[in-house]
Amino acid sequence: MSKHERWSALLELLAAEGRLDVEEAATALEVSPATIRRDLDELAEQQMLVRTRGGAIAHGVSYELPLRYKSARHASEKQRIAAAAAELIGSGEVVGLNGGTTTTEVARAVALRAGSSRRDAPDHLAAPALTVVTNALNIAGELAVRPQIKIVVTGGVARPQSYELVGPLTVGVLGEVVLDVAVLGVDGMDPHLGVMTHHEDEASISRLFAQRAQRVIVVTDSSKMGRRAFARICGLDGIDVVVTDSGIPAAMTARLTDAGIKVVAV
Repeated sequence: MSKHERWSALLELLAAEGRLDVEEAATALEVSPATIRRDLDELAEQQMLVRTRGGAIAHGVSYELPLRYKSARHASEKQRIAAAAAELIGSGEVVGLNGGTTTTEVARAVALRAGSSRRDAPDHLAAPALTVVTNALNIAGELAVRPQIKIVVTGGVARPQSYELVGPLTVGVLGEVVLDVAVLGVDGMDPHLGVMTHHEDEASISRLFAQRAQRVIVVTDSSKMGRRAFARICGLDGIDVVVTDSGIPAAMTARLTDAGIKVVAV
């Protein structure tokens, strides 16, 4: 197992458990405790965890993995969620996408649908099947080569954790566009506080996406239900649809439905 693979595995374990024990991690990864200690020391130097006596703990209220380490978590659920969300987006609509692993899957799903509808259209129809406005560099990179999609990228300062652009330049662009639908990935959904993310600058941009859209779709796997993160995006009254997996607790489904939100569980 390479160092990168070990680090990914350690961060996955930490995200799931909230803490790591050196001996237990060494057994799970089939390496020596000394190797695990070195790995944890290096990850702590990068501020990706906090070292403790005999192990490590996660940072913060709700632990944030860099996007490159999160891509494999709940992968099948996220792909099903993305496919269901793509079904809710009509041809020719203007779609806003914030950053994250689930919205990245949504971008791929809508690109496939847009490509299919473009092939079925008469040759003389040259208009894009879809317009996507995003502040996520990785989503923009994937969609830029798709001729059936018009891609609009906000300006801003890139956050290395999530590849999202934030700041006044981002706000300036979003203030000049009108969206049919905003599809938002989140880090937490609380029945009282609404939807949240780890960083206030990302939260403010996601909030602006929601404000510029006629309808708002939140896409998130059920592990985020009942979880809180540092920065609030908006309350439940700012959401129209939640697309999640079948693991969503019945009480949360009832709370969202009572708030007038359509729940799609796949």
